[in-house]
Amino acid sequence: MPLQALLFLSSSALLLVSCGSKSGSFWPKHPPMLATLRQSHLAPSFRLARLLAQRAAVSPTASVTAPKPVSVKYPYFISRNTRGNLPVYTDVRNGGTRYLVLVRNVDGNIDALARELSQKLFPKDSPEASRIKVEIGRSNNLVITGGRWKNDVVEYLKAKGF
Repeated sequence: MPLQALLFLSSSALLLVSCGSKSGSFWPKHPPMLATLRQSHLAPSFRLARLLAQRAAVSPTASVTAPKPVSVKYPYFISRNTRGNLPVYTDVRNGGTRYLVLVRNVDGNIDALARELSQKLFPKDSPEASRIKVEIGRSNNLVITGGRWKNDVVEYLKAKGF
């Protein structure tokens, strides 16, 4: 059974995969074949792949077919922190019996965000909706009490586009 090698070229890497045989490995027996694969032989392929990728990125058909983001105006804005995450934090108080969810860095009408979270975060008849309490702490922070709802708040804000 002859040994076969598959040569796969992509725009970023060269991968040489060998199909082994009963007699041993492919690599020690055929070093002259590997020596013929030099960067100078592969450079035109990589250059061509890069050129085609760049042309596809700037082609007018690509920009026409890409969906444009929809700009939605809310009376408030929540800026992300330096790591790119939403500024939603948890705090546990009273020896683990009181859970707080803090939403920081709210610019604009914080009352509208507090009202929206208390009304739309959970369905009206659910037990969570009866327990949630949203308060405005300091000037640009929200404090949500009543449960462990950090993930729910983050998902709600991401769905709104923040």
